[in-house]
Amino acid sequence: MALFAKEAQSHNDRIVASAQEEISHLARDHDPRHPDAASSISAGLSIVGKIVGHGSVTLFGHVEGELRASIVVIAKGGEMVGDVFADELTIDGNVKGSIHGNRVRLGGTAVVEGDISHRTLAIQANARFEGASRRNENAIETPSKGQIN
Repeated sequence: MALFAKEAQSHNDRIVASAQEEISHLARDHDPRHPDAASSISAGLSIVGKIVGHGSVTLFGHVEGELRASIVVIAKGGEMVGDVFADELTIDGNVKGSIHGNRVRLGGTAVVEGDISHRTLAIQANARFEGASRRNENAIETPSKGQIN
């Protein structure tokens, strides 16, 4: 019986060590699309200042200032006044300010007033865009988790 208990404890220790290793791996190589890295600013909420996210940020409300995240979605009804920096940026709402993104997509309900610096840009029918578009191979440097300031 004691041998069985020791083998079971050894097996449990290996499982715990494996789980701890996986948690460390996820912390080092954090996937911005992972649900616990997702944030949203809800409709009816207005924020003035600088917002920095390490994963994805979805904007349904109103922000004045600066917004930085790996993935930014400005949803229909969302309003951004200021600069936006993102690796991936999807706009279906309103933006008045500069946009810096590696992959930028303006949806059919997007209204953008300002310049866009991008690696790739897609503009759907009915989107409104007033400003200059400049292709830049490195529109933004994709920051690591600890580098976003």
